[in-house]
Amino acid sequence: MHTADVNGVTLAYDDRGPTDGVPVLLVHGHPFNRTLWRPQAQALTSAGYRVITPDLRGYGASPATGDIVYLADFADDLVGLLDHLGMAKAVIGGVSMGGQITMELHSRSPHRVAAMVLSDTSAPAETAEGKLFRRHLADRLLAEGMDGYAGEVIGKMLAAYNVSALPDVAEHVLTMMRTTDPRGAAAALRGRAERADYRAHLAKVGVPVLLLVGADDVYTTVADTEEIQRHVRHARVAVIGRAGHLPGVEQPEEFNRHLLQFLARELPVGTQGTAAQ
Repeated sequence: MHTADVNGVTLAYDDRGPTDGVPVLLVHGHPFNRTLWRPQAQALTSAGYRVITPDLRGYGASPATGDIVYLADFADDLVGLLDHLGMAKAVIGGVSMGGQITMELHSRSPHRVAAMVLSDTSAPAETAEGKLFRRHLADRLLAEGMDGYAGEVIGKMLAAYNVSALPDVAEHVLTMMRTTDPRGAAAALRGRAERADYRAHLAKVGVPVLLLVGADDVYTTVADTEEIQRHVRHARVAVIGRAGHLPGVEQPEEFNRHLLQFLARELPVGTQGTAAQ
């Protein structure tokens, strides 16, 4: 594990693969940490890519800061991490909240993004009902901790049938959720409630885009992914069968196959000059 002091917070991150490989920065969702991307980091580094997986502020080994963290704060932290690593740009990928942070990063600093990978995420702003839910959940997590919440949502984070079919995966996901600092989770929930509507910006995206989604995701459905594609006509879409909200851990071989094919076509190993200083 490495650390970088960025925007007043110390970010923990892993940096794997050849230093001259095409850089791929992967952004976890809520309430997880950088270990969510272990299957992808292994596959990508084996293929010659350089993979950076940070813990967002308030998650994993990165400390919580303040009562509210906006998606823009997370995005600026990631740009700061690219600066720390001396990278002009990178492939940016994210799942769920991480996908929204990826869209936010592109909207703020498009010149830092060589390509986007969006998994199980949605583009519209939060609804009024959703804002209330996230604020109430933030208060609950601060009052009760993460255990009860983790037990309630594991059957939605993973497809319900995978909780029993993939016990090691379920335990990993539960452990990530249970060990997240409630202060960091609450701050992110409050900030995410205020997120922008990214649909108008998506229509301006010119970099390559890969959209992935679990066929049985009940949080961000296949229809949510299809809506993103309507705004990014050139995006490639992969629906991952036998998976819910986290296909990268539920069906890593299938997920990685689509990811590696996309990168090989759009940013093959050996083109690192287009993605790094």
